[in-house]
Amino acid sequence: MDSERYKKGMELMRAQLGPMADQYVDKINSISEIFGRVNVEFPYGDLYSRSILDPKTRKMITLSALTVQGSSLLELSAHIKGALHLGVTREEVLEIITQMIAYCGFPAATNALFTAQAVFDEMDKGSVNHEEIEAKN
Repeated sequence: MDSERYKKGMELMRAQLGPMADQYVDKINSISEIFGRVNVEFPYGDLYSRSILDPKTRKMITLSALTVQGSSLLELSAHIKGALHLGVTREEVLEIITQMIAYCGFPAATNALFTAQAVFDEMDKGSVNHEEIEAKN
């Protein structure tokens, strides 16, 4: 049985990541159900659900943090898609990455830049429902 925290987290995850939320969680659950549950409950059920910051701002902060880490490219890709779904523009994504050069250096920022471009290319090829995403931008 899913906890209320999990249900709230999945609802928010779907609102922020769109249709890929369930695919993302299913993929994690196929490896480790506890890992999947924690991925939903903690960031989405506990943190993203707080009302102090709006979802778009939280997602932009997440992009910054993942860019600075430099090695979380799969997560960065998912969160770029989520950011676009929430109305962050491509230009804003690129500006966030550019700003992070001062905090993580060129190698990590370059990895993020190439990850963003791969997401944009995927959208342009139709692998991502860009009509839905672009309609929010």
